[in-house]
Amino acid sequence: MNNSFPKQEKLKSRKTIEKLFVEGNSFVKYPIKLFFVAQAELNTTQATFAVPKRSFKLAVKRNLIKRQLREAYRLNKQPLLMEGGKNFAILFLYLGKDLPKYEALEKSMRSLLKKLKDEVS
Repeated sequence: MNNSFPKQEKLKSRKTIEKLFVEGNSFVKYPIKLFFVAQAELNTTQATFAVPKRSFKLAVKRNLIKRQLREAYRLNKQPLLMEGGKNFAILFLYLGKDLPKYEALEKSMRSLLKKLKDEVS
């Protein structure tokens, strides 16, 4: 069981990210909103993370939250990837207005990934 987050699992395509907002479905478990869309052409599920500049003016704080989101995803993604069938493009958007505790982020992340896995099944 590999808990890494390699380059091929990182979503970087602007077209795909725009497609997430236009055509994608979403779930919310405060303080995270999950956008997802099934992508048949992807080899694996890809994820990206966003923190609004409007809520956090300092890049240091935005980057801290993104690092925490990536870590929570990296540690909890295994059940979603082992599902086998569909691959997704996923965007995690942080909704909170203040710096989160890592435990709260991880709890929300687990809940969202479980909900996505149940949606697939």
